Amino acid sequence: MPDSRPLRDQYIELIDEIVQATLKGKIRSKEQVYQMLLQGVSTGTGEIFDRCLDEQMNATQQQVDNPVSEMKQAKAIRSLRALKTLSGEWERVQEKKRTSQALTGAVQAITTVDSSERLTALLRVIDPNRQQVLNLQQLAQLGKDLQQQAQQSSDPDTAQELQQLSQGITAGLTSWQRLEDYVVSWIYDQNQGLGFEGLPEQRGPWAVWAKQVNSPLPKSLFQAIAQNQSLHEWVDQQPSLELSSWVELAVILQCLQRGLVAWFDKMVYDSKMGAKLSISTFIVFAVIWSQLANALSQAITLAEREVLINGCFQVSLQILRAFAQRDYFPLYGGVFASLNGNSLRDALNYLDEPLRQVEGTQEKARILTLLGYSLRAQGLYDRATAFHQQALEIARGAGDRICEIANLNHLSRICVAQKNYAEAINYSQRALILSRQSGDRLGEANALTNLGYSEVFQAKEQAQLESEVYETAIHYLEQSLQLLARLGDSLGGGYASQQSQSLCFSSLGIAHVVIEQPQKAITYLEQGWQAAQISGDLYLQGVNLAYLAQACYSLQNLAQTLYTGSLGAYLLEQIGSSDWRQPAGLLTILQGQLGAEVFQTLLEQERSKIIAFIGVDGYDYIPQLLQKYRDSM
Repeated sequence: MPDSRPLRDQYIELIDEIVQATLKGKIRSKEQVYQMLLQGVSTGTGEIFDRCLDEQMNATQQQVDNPVSEMKQAKAIRSLRALKTLSGEWERVQEKKRTSQALTGAVQAITTVDSSERLTALLRVIDPNRQQVLNLQQLAQLGKDLQQQAQQSSDPDTAQELQQLSQGITAGLTSWQRLEDYVVSWIYDQNQGLGFEGLPEQRGPWAVWAKQVNSPLPKSLFQAIAQNQSLHEWVDQQPSLELSSWVELAVILQCLQRGLVAWFDKMVYDSKMGAKLSISTFIVFAVIWSQLANALSQAITLAEREVLINGCFQVSLQILRAFAQRDYFPLYGGVFASLNGNSLRDALNYLDEPLRQVEGTQEKARILTLLGYSLRAQGLYDRATAFHQQALEIARGAGDRICEIANLNHLSRICVAQKNYAEAINYSQRALILSRQSGDRLGEANALTNLGYSEVFQAKEQAQLESEVYETAIHYLEQSLQLLARLGDSLGGGYASQQSQSLCFSSLGIAHVVIEQPQKAITYLEQGWQAAQISGDLYLQGVNLAYLAQACYSLQNLAQTLYTGSLGAYLLEQIGSSDWRQPAGLLTILQGQLGAEVFQTLLEQERSKIIAFIGVDGYDYIPQLLQKYRDSM
């Protein structure tokens, strides 16, 4: 007969039964306790059991703390130990039930949607941003559950789709087992980036990973990335893109990305480099998925094209959302802080599309901030302003004050670029007030930098000759530098402080170029260049080098002018920044003054230094870059 007693009484008795059996030596293993709990606690009554267990543990702890006798205290200690074992196994039972419910919900979510939505439903289930993220063991079980559903389905098309999803998950986990030991092995062999740069058969992560997988689709994709092949061309070369292969690729890339980030985040011996590499990982993988979507959109003859495109954008957005929640998310940096290679200069276009598919959220505001910075670096000021204004509005609505302040600072910088100095000062002052009110020290340092920077340019435009005007503006910049130095110490010289330090040094250097103090300018700009190299921000590296060339030219240090100008022009042009024209123009003037033959001789003298920074290909490209500048005049 069913037990008619209240559940509380039943559970108190069950707990006491397990404790007494433990004390009498009748419990041989934790598994025995686990099985007794599975059988004894009814589904949906876990909260009642929790309360009963808490009562028993508290009562027993009281007996330990306030003993009547040593004998009773000793028994209470053994009972408490048994209760703790019971508690641990109860948590195991609860976890199993939570997992079972999660997997049941996942299978239902995948099987009850239309055919066109099945891939996106699966990708939502394995989204790393979910509150309960499936681990690899649970993902494997999901594959088995989908296989079972496929066998039970009466609809042949549904059965085939579920079968492909199941096969893709299983194949992805099998490939991951082959790749797991090689996630970071390439780091020990060479100093390679994660982008698309490289030559055929060049060692690097993608080439290494391509050798470890057997499945055709991921293997060929890794080879294409390693060889800098266009993903449009790669898609066109695929005989077919079966759903199972696409799911396998999604599982592999998610495991690689999460494995890399987890490893980089643990680089406590070099947290600055760890943050830089984690940022690079998030952005590169998001760009890969967005580029795949873009390539698929042009593959007109490809079956199920829309399903795959939507899946790619969804994964890209998941990566960006996970990235936006990280402490090191670069609110004062851009996409180009971490990416190399000509083929990535359109990254903004690729990342723009997935953002259209999400409503206004805190994560979206942060991603828009990142992209807005990158647009400004390209000289696309109107579009950058639109991104920052949208991010500003979303951040205010979400109560993300730090993001709000960052966007005010970015808008200030855009206004300087557009020579709207009064509005630039206005934005920087608003950022300064809000940052001091909220205690955002990094935002305050950036606001001081922008305020001083804006006032120097405004004074120059208005032809103000009084030294006091410039001294006040430069004082703001020096205040920012002092604040960043203190902040850098408190953060261990982290990525964010290095990024902002580079901007501040750069601003101080440019300010001294503007007021015609080139020697002081060089001191600041060299420090700015060094800080930008540490943070990995290619745009700030290029800007510092461009103004270094100008300061060196003022002092008629022509070799250094040629060296820094060449590097600056190359880096800025490579990331698609319109600012490359400034150093290229200066070098063209220098070439005209020296004559082509002397200029070439001087360039060859600087060859080893230039190659050390941008390689032989970069060095060989400099004359072409100058010709490109002349052709555009």
